[in-house]
Amino acid sequence: MIRAEFFIQADGELSGFCVTGHNGEAGQDILCAAVSSAAYLVANTVTEVIRADAEVAVEDGYMLVRVASGQLKNCRSILEGFKLHLQGLEEQYPQNIIVSYTEV
Repeated sequence: MIRAEFFIQADGELSGFCVTGHNGEAGQDILCAAVSSAAYLVANTVTEVIRADAEVAVEDGYMLVRVASGQLKNCRSILEGFKLHLQGLEEQYPQNIIVSYTEV
């Protein structure tokens, strides 16, 4: 099971996400590959293209991206796009991925 938790500020602004878990055998599952690829795209865009101040942590089956509050407007589009992508995957594969939201 893949779990994606989005962090939302009191004003509704996304400030990051945490993705955990695997779906099926690592390296063999299309859903896991789709989520991982999209998450890396977001992390790389935030840190290397936008050059936002962000906390990024990656381990097997785990990725955390948390953008500094002063950089949220610069990262809004990429974070919103990732959220929409995962919501779409959750609609297609509700037994395999759960998207949740936590106010921070």
